[in-house]
Amino acid sequence: MIDLVLFVAFPYVAVVLAVLFGIYRYRSDRFSYSSFSSQFLENRQLFWGSVPWHYGIVIILSAHLLAALFPRAWAQLIAAPLRLYVLEVTGLALALLTLLGLVLLILRRLRSARVFAVTSAMDWALLVALLVQVALGFWVALFYRWGSDWYLHTAVPWLFSLVVFQPQIQYVTALPWIVQLHMLWGFFIILLFPFTRLVHLVTVPITYLWRPYQVVIWNRRMRRGR
Repeated sequence: MIDLVLFVAFPYVAVVLAVLFGIYRYRSDRFSYSSFSSQFLENRQLFWGSVPWHYGIVIILSAHLLAALFPRAWAQLIAAPLRLYVLEVTGLALALLTLLGLVLLILRRLRSARVFAVTSAMDWALLVALLVQVALGFWVALFYRWGSDWYLHTAVPWLFSLVVFQPQIQYVTALPWIVQLHMLWGFFIILLFPFTRLVHLVTVPITYLWRPYQVVIWNRRMRRGR
């Protein structure tokens, strides 16, 4: 019974609430659909934390998504031992890079009084949730080897069964508890999605691709003699 609640009911509830409350927030408070950047308050530490965090997490999530969307192509990719080794080492390095970036971002909010002042309770909840998830991912990658392979035969069919509304939890119930927690924690972050700054992910400014170039004209006095 508990497995049905965790691996069937909880993922559906998390996704439904994320969609409904995300739409409600957009319609009722559209201005809040932003990352609320604090770059103007402190920039240097933000750079050293944000760059490894974003590069690491984007590549890791892309790998997870590609394996789920194209399982056959992914299986062919990891069929050669050398490619599997390279993926494993690369994934572990990216997980460490992501964890380092997130820790730096958290320390930045703790050490900068101005940034700390504009950090809400939900910001801290999100940072802790992300830190737990990244730490779990790093732990799984370090101690449960060949995740690039077994992910394809456990999490992927389970996720696909949820998408087609035919849940098959037997793919994941036999996995180690820490791997299960890593999977479920991902849906917990989805549940937090509409209540945090993560909503900025669905407001990618794609209009930048075709808008005219911005012309910047410096309005300052020229030095004497010029």
